[in-house]
Amino acid sequence: MPESIIKGYYENLRKGKLIGNKCKCGGYTFPPTAACEHCGNSETEAIELSGEGALLFVSHSMAPPPNPRFNKIAPYAYGHVCLEEGIYVQAIINGIDIEPESLMKYYEKCPVKVRADIIEAEGLPVLAFKIV
Repeated sequence: MPESIIKGYYENLRKGKLIGNKCKCGGYTFPPTAACEHCGNSETEAIELSGEGALLFVSHSMAPPPNPRFNKIAPYAYGHVCLEEGIYVQAIINGIDIEPESLMKYYEKCPVKVRADIIEAEGLPVLAFKIV
């Protein structure tokens, strides 16, 4: 993948923008890539996504974070979010107590409206969401 795509992704996240790709086939890809994940076309258009969506599932892990840069924000909840554009994203969910009883309440309420909430870990912006 071209370095400019990766660099642009992080620069836009730092500004609070979610940039994805839209293809002529109608498919959206996020995070942006060099080609459409639906049809493989390399002629895609960069677009700003809404950052709004629905939390479909929420959980947490007792295991250590998958990357050491997340150690300072652990423990945290994570979930599956469907953005308004129809893109599915797995991300950290801010502001949720990770105790089983609390998670169960959200799990029973899903889908729940969420909004992108960019956080920082070890100097890099990280996509997270918060309950609206």
